[in-house]
Amino acid sequence: MALSDYVIRVHNAPSAVDAMAWDALLAQQALPSPFMRHAYLAALHDSGSACTTTGWSPHFITLHAGDALAAACVVYLKDHSYGEYVFDWAWAGAYQQHGVPYYPKAVVAVPFTPVPGTRLLARNDADRIALVQALIGWCEHQAVSSLHLLFGADADTQACADAGLMLRHTVQFHWKNVAPTLGTDVSSLPPEGAHFALGRPGGTTGPYADFDDFLASLAQDKRKKIRQERRKVAQAGVTFRHRLGADISAADWEFFYRCYERTYLEHGNPPYLNRDFFRRVAQTMPENWLLFIAERDGHPIASSLIAVHAHSAGASGVLATKKVAYGRYWGALESVDCLHFEACYYQPLEWCIAHGFDRFEGGAQGEHKMARALLPVKTSSAHWIAHPAFADAVARFLEREGAGVGNYLDDLRQRSPLKHTT
Repeated sequence: MALSDYVIRVHNAPSAVDAMAWDALLAQQALPSPFMRHAYLAALHDSGSACTTTGWSPHFITLHAGDALAAACVVYLKDHSYGEYVFDWAWAGAYQQHGVPYYPKAVVAVPFTPVPGTRLLARNDADRIALVQALIGWCEHQAVSSLHLLFGADADTQACADAGLMLRHTVQFHWKNVAPTLGTDVSSLPPEGAHFALGRPGGTTGPYADFDDFLASLAQDKRKKIRQERRKVAQAGVTFRHRLGADISAADWEFFYRCYERTYLEHGNPPYLNRDFFRRVAQTMPENWLLFIAERDGHPIASSLIAVHAHSAGASGVLATKKVAYGRYWGALESVDCLHFEACYYQPLEWCIAHGFDRFEGGAQGEHKMARALLPVKTSSAHWIAHPAFADAVARFLEREGAGVGNYLDDLRQRSPLKHTT
């Protein structure tokens, strides 16, 4: 279909978009996440966490074919680069040095959420390409400096590349619940949508039976370090309880926010997300939240909030339910050695193994996560630069940076924490 065959609409608030149609389209994607649910985006906006006042001016672009929603995305006009996790401060500085405005720019992303996943909702590849074309046309009409699609799924970045956008790569660290076969050294995830039984390259023995089984897959020094860290927390008298979904009480949410807010304030910044945001997602999408609370002497002292999600995915016509957990936020009111590792990695991983989850994503950056068996994964973004000279300069920069990222990944893979037997 040509772009002229679609009815293109632009809405300035999530309330103007049919939530059921949006979520139904999201469910059809290869890599959906709870952060692209209508309820999550609406909570960001309606709570005032991500809205025009905070520099995230939302525009929901929809393409209709007849009465059907064929494609959709949310693009934010921004006058800063905070809360994105794909850093372009140097680009903005270069624009400023040449007296050319970099802001406003357009960003297709989930605010404050560096989780890879579908950003361009579409029924098929043709609809997705049409959506990219509509995005570029809208950006030209808005006279913005650039368009940035962050942490997109493979289908998103392919559609962007086909439209001439430049690709940029970064590295995250993810854990997968598939024990490697002895004699293999594994350091990447299977392709998007691959059936769970395919596992990692090099052969697998299936999901871990328990946390000790997971530890047995690690090199001896890593296994010893994790046991030492867990022992320190236990010897400090700290125990954990977890709550899932509607079992998370209002008091639990309030305690979590105290921890979350304190972590930001200790670093000299106010939190991106306010109390009202968490109140809204607790009400509208409770099934997507798992909360761990650390206690000592009967009193809560720390917490970590994990997002959970299940969706159907498959390859070669074989569908399976994929269950994914996402490490998101944490905070502590007391200092305990190694408590962060226990709350943010070991408790969630133990829970994922016990509940048959396939993957745990640890969030942006953090090479230290490799020691906890979160392995390096390449993530991608796509960029359109309106100014031809700056577009050429960015293209050259990305070529150099891409080579560096490739070398970095190669180096990380040489340092896999997994047991290797020849």
